[in-house]
Amino acid sequence: MSTSTAPNTPAQVLRPDRTRNRLGYNILALVTAALMAFPVYWLIISSLRPNHEIRSYDQTLWPSSLTFDNFARAVKQDNFGTAIQSSLIVSVTAVVGGMIIATLAALAIGRFRFFGRKALMMVMILVQMLPPTAMLIPIYLQLNAMGGIDEYWGLIVVYLVSTLPFATIMIRGFVINIPVELEESAMVDGCTRMGAFRRVIFPLLAPGLAAASIFALVNAWNEYLFAYILINDNSKYTLNVWLMTFTTERGTDYGALMAASTLISIPVVIFFMIIQGKMATGLTSGAVKG
Repeated sequence: MSTSTAPNTPAQVLRPDRTRNRLGYNILALVTAALMAFPVYWLIISSLRPNHEIRSYDQTLWPSSLTFDNFARAVKQDNFGTAIQSSLIVSVTAVVGGMIIATLAALAIGRFRFFGRKALMMVMILVQMLPPTAMLIPIYLQLNAMGGIDEYWGLIVVYLVSTLPFATIMIRGFVINIPVELEESAMVDGCTRMGAFRRVIFPLLAPGLAAASIFALVNAWNEYLFAYILINDNSKYTLNVWLMTFTTERGTDYGALMAASTLISIPVVIFFMIIQGKMATGLTSGAVKG
């Protein structure tokens, strides 16, 4: 008596291929992540190497000896405290001001119909395509005529305006996805328009505000060109311009430079970790009437 086996179903035939494809994608993702993380790893490791090992031609993935002297020299460098102060003043003001203006602009574009709305959106998209270096000379001449050179407010205005188009477009995408009925229901229950915005709309905009604020902070905190051109006073240097002080006529202190670069990146990482938790909670908070 002979037995016959049932033919393989399409799902059984395709399952090994799907498994191989998934494994290939996972390997590709791991390789990509390793390539992206390697510069950060090398920065941190270099900040812990002695200077003679950094200058050596025989580099290894792990230093033969670890030292924290690079961080000590970086912290003791002239104008370190004033550079932190300058970066905080410029970045925080630009981010907060940019988010307020971008939110108001996104609400106006997303909720109301007015003449020139589409043209305004097109202009904001086109502005994002312009390279910053193309606007450097006009911005310098205009700020110089207004007395904004060597002033915090001049740099703040540049950073704020440079992030407004992207932030407005991003937040607008969240505004148009929030049903108008939620706002109208809150107003029927007795809320004013501002109260409806604060209790209903604003919590739902949290993911967009978080993403836009991260973009604005990275743009302001890491920017170098405008800070170098518009600020000439050593006591008002931002952190990225302050890094130049590690290069002198006697050479470059690479260890302290790497240590200072590592310290500069920490605030942005901390801010991202704090904001990341708010992005998920903002998706549902405020939508259900309790």
